[in-house]
Amino acid sequence: MQAQVESEELQAALGEARTLKETVRALRDALEQAQVDKEHSVQDAVAEAHNEIGQLKATAAALRDSLEQARIDREKAVQLAVVAGAEEISQLKATSAALREAMELQRINGEKAVQQAVAAAHDEIVQLKRTVGTLRDELERARIEKEQTMQSAIAAGHDEIRQLKATAASLREALEQARLDAETRIAAAVAGANDEIRQLRETVASLRSAIEQARVK
Repeated sequence: MQAQVESEELQAALGEARTLKETVRALRDALEQAQVDKEHSVQDAVAEAHNEIGQLKATAAALRDSLEQARIDREKAVQLAVVAGAEEISQLKATSAALREAMELQRINGEKAVQQAVAAAHDEIVQLKRTVGTLRDELERARIEKEQTMQSAIAAGHDEIRQLKATAASLREALEQARLDAETRIAAAVAGANDEIRQLRETVASLRSAIEQARVK
């Protein structure tokens, strides 16, 4: 009868040992799955960061293209203004030549006619000078407005780049926090598993001790 009881206790202890082994195996599988999940999370975060960097590069390229186009437009406007000024000067020279011819003809025809022609020429020259001054002022205003527009565009581009950098920094901090949280959870899971394994080992040791004591009796 005693041998039967001991045999039953032995079978129970062996069954408990098998259960402990299965528990340890299950804990090991859970730890491996947690590691795999962590690696997947890190890979997803890295891919998202790469996508964000690509978008930032595309935005920077678009800003550079916009600035280059603005520079080209400004140069074209300046060139057009120079051409217009040259044409105006040519017209003024032609007008002056025509006036000189008219003055010479009037001098030949008489002093009075010459004086009248000179007065008329003087008035026209004054008007032409005023016209030239007005055109010069308009060209200067156009140049200033163009420069202000370019400066505004550059300032807007710098502001957008600063915002993109701030967004990238926030994303990096969020990724770092997620990594720390994952490591904390894994560490807690490992600690819990170690505690449970220690308790199982103590239980096995206790069962073995009880079996030994039963054998001694």
